[in-house]
Amino acid sequence: MNIVLLIIIVITCVTSYIGFQQPELFQKYKFEVGSIQRRKEYIRLLSAGFLHGDWLHLILNMYVLYAFGPFVIQVFGVVGFLIIYLGSILLGNLFCLYHYRNVPFYSAIGASGGVSGLIFAAVILDPVNIRLGILFIPVAIPGFIFGALYFGYSVYMMLNPRMNDNIGHAAHLGGAFFGLVYGVAIFPELAMQNAFYIGIMALPLMYLAYEIFVKKRIG
Repeated sequence: MNIVLLIIIVITCVTSYIGFQQPELFQKYKFEVGSIQRRKEYIRLLSAGFLHGDWLHLILNMYVLYAFGPFVIQVFGVVGFLIIYLGSILLGNLFCLYHYRNVPFYSAIGASGGVSGLIFAAVILDPVNIRLGILFIPVAIPGFIFGALYFGYSVYMMLNPRMNDNIGHAAHLGGAFFGLVYGVAIFPELAMQNAFYIGIMALPLMYLAYEIFVKKRIG
């Protein structure tokens, strides 16, 4: 495993564990609209990506990061990997900040924005031959199907919010968009060749965009 990827996984696991044990630290660094708007605590836009709501949330994100990270590093390089991962976290949370700008108590945490960016950046390059297994399903499935299921779950949770759910489902969309745009910008010919599979994977995100910008259902 690449040392940079390992460092990010370790830091995320450590900070998330500390957040489990120290609620005051968790509250200080999670994404929260009101704190960012009123107190200009912009560090939350990035620090929230290194906190998680529970062990399942953390394990899922780190699993996907572990699965996609090496390929992204191989293709885009370490610098490209960092740009995609951190940039997707930031853009995902900026999208949350914009979308929930009138909901000061809205909060979220998780590396989902960064992970979403990696998924899109990786899978658009080879959506069929990149195969991944889901934790409880031993059969590997094509990357574009995995991505569609991952985003489908995120969209469902965003449209059907649960009480005390701090997971940043909205950040998935912003992070995915950043990863997609970055991948297309670096490898435009490959992206065009895989446009059909990218479209299938992006269907949940397009539906979410419709719900947000047309039906004004959320926020």
